[in-house]
Amino acid sequence: MREEINWIPLAQGVEVYLEDTGPLEAPTLLVLHGGPGGSSYALREGLADYLESFRVLYLDQRGSGRSPALPEDPTLFTLDALVDDLARLREYLGLDTWTLLGHGFGGLLALEYARRFPQAVQQVLTINPWVNFPWLAGQLYRASLELRGLEAAEAVLQDPTLLLQEAFAHLEPKLLFDKLLFPSPHSRMELEWIAEGGMILGDDAPGRMFVHNGLWHLDYTPYLLDVQTPTAVLLGLLDASSYPEAQSVADLTGGRLELIEGAGHYPWIDQPYAFEEALQSVLQDVY
Repeated sequence: MREEINWIPLAQGVEVYLEDTGPLEAPTLLVLHGGPGGSSYALREGLADYLESFRVLYLDQRGSGRSPALPEDPTLFTLDALVDDLARLREYLGLDTWTLLGHGFGGLLALEYARRFPQAVQQVLTINPWVNFPWLAGQLYRASLELRGLEAAEAVLQDPTLLLQEAFAHLEPKLLFDKLLFPSPHSRMELEWIAEGGMILGDDAPGRMFVHNGLWHLDYTPYLLDVQTPTAVLLGLLDASSYPEAQSVADLTGGRLELIEGAGHYPWIDQPYAFEEALQSVLQDVY
């Protein structure tokens, strides 16, 4: 299989790591990992077998994964900056259009790019997208209560920063995210095995800078009404970090919704056959 690995210059002082795979004549699909931060490594390991009919671009976003680290400057880590990077990347590659596939936070990035550049996007596919961070903060708070054996409380209308401070004061953030993302210890351990096998530590500056910029107060839901590009949402019913809230992506964009029973945040790990069926169903619209 064709594979080219490059560091692409996008802006002054900003380079990104890109794996360009598959037949050049095939429809182009850009994979956007979650985070903020993270890497495309685990997504390639999990999704590559399903995407063999495409030219697939696996991008490590600015300052993340295998892309060069950037200074801890909040102005470098904004949603607008990430969207501008995608615009420059498409221009650099000479592509007229492409399809975007975003997972978690990457789904938010894909939707915002499509909102700003609808003429450049054939379709947006999202897997367990994160679009309402105050809601997610409430989910983490409730997970903290549950893990401590306390009665769950309504937290949606409270300040998300205070909710997170209370939750993280008692339990490590990873423990709380694991509670939301993984339906079983097996799926958590498999994802960790993949990530550790890649030996990609990266920098946690993107996450810290996005938090500094107010990420936990971002509810993207109203902006979904402006997304005119065809969309599809693949949603694991056991992913408490996105279900049921992410159904709003399909509702407000008029897109397709594929619910995957028994699956968490990484549905290709939990339910590979059901995930493949759902993914291939929505990919048919790209050909």
